[in-house]
Amino acid sequence: MKLIHTTLAAALGLAAFAAGAGPLDKTECIAPAKPGGGFDLTCKLAQSGLADAKLIADPMRVTYMPGGIGAVAYNAIVAQRPDAANTIVAFSGGSLLNIAQGKFGRYDENDVRWIAGIGTDYGALVVAEASPFKSMKDVLAALKADPTKVVFGAGGTVGSQDWMKAALVARAAGVDPKGMRFVAFEGGGEAMTALQGGHIHVFTGDAAETSQQIKAGSKVRVLAVMADKRLPGDLAQVPTAKELGFDIEWPILRGFYVGPKVSDADAKLWSDTFAKLLASPGFDKLRAERGLYPMALTGAEADAYVKKQVANYRKLAQDFGLATTAK
Repeated sequence: MKLIHTTLAAALGLAAFAAGAGPLDKTECIAPAKPGGGFDLTCKLAQSGLADAKLIADPMRVTYMPGGIGAVAYNAIVAQRPDAANTIVAFSGGSLLNIAQGKFGRYDENDVRWIAGIGTDYGALVVAEASPFKSMKDVLAALKADPTKVVFGAGGTVGSQDWMKAALVARAAGVDPKGMRFVAFEGGGEAMTALQGGHIHVFTGDAAETSQQIKAGSKVRVLAVMADKRLPGDLAQVPTAKELGFDIEWPILRGFYVGPKVSDADAKLWSDTFAKLLASPGFDKLRAERGLYPMALTGAEADAYVKKQVANYRKLAQDFGLATTAK
């Protein structure tokens, strides 16, 4: 009889657990790339932050789904796992730019549920320490005089984030971006090496990445950051492009989405949980350790921001003669 009671109690316990299991149980974060990159960093920031703040009971599992700067993961979630309520997927500003250019296939920004943005980086205009360019205005003056004599370089090809940043600088100088000289590298590290070796003249990279490179001994100078206001920390003395009279901003948001068939209640629970994380003691330090600057977006605010950014990117891509999704 005791065995029957024990078995019955265990069964009831399992049933209660199943009934109570929700989106914050046995959580998973998909990083849409190989280990070690920005998507991995984003997932691990959520993994550490949510655990430290005791907002999830079980350790979050991080899995990797590389391909197309997020395209493979996006298509998999929409088509194969649309109602996986305990799975979040990392995205970046690069993901949104690719959506705007139709690089995610038949799906667009309306096909998932955007739940949070938890940090950002910003574009930066960088030159070698020995460069004759002492300010952003010097770069633009040289471009106006002869665009063929100013060589930009960065990670990514035509249409990438770093190319778009260079294109915005060229446009500010009155130069057609199609006529600018741009050398594509595999990543920011290669471009930084080329900059210091004099093979390129201007690097349109990321502020946090550049700050880390300077700490590591790179002989470069940041002429401007593409933020709405001056950045805290090591780059606090660097002016924004807007301060210098050029309407150029390039935030690089990092955040998460869930599948399109995740319920309103479960999506709201994720958004509310991230709101608690963003307000928790210690999260600012965790975020800064990963080279990100503050940006806190959840729920409807995150959704509206993402869709506005995609619309802006779509217009920019059209202005620069790149393919876009029709809107």
